[in-house]
Amino acid sequence: MPAIPLDAADAIELAELLQFLGDWLESDRDNLAASLARFAGTPVYGPDTLRDDFARFRFLIGVTDGEGLFTPDEP
Repeated sequence: MPAIPLDAADAIELAELLQFLGDWLESDRDNLAASLARFAGTPVYGPDTLRDDFARFRFLIGVTDGEGLFTPDEP
């Protein structure tokens, strides 16, 4: 896969958006889990899986050392 350059400011903004969405998923877990299950068509891909994906993306763009991926997110 070819490399895609990403400006540092854009990477930080993307990471902040992913963190915001992850925090939102956590804040209203019951309602959002049901909504996500309806949207995805399966309860298997729930808020925890999505938050894990967000943590992985933050790590891959280089803005974390693995917080939320290798260690739990801080509240």
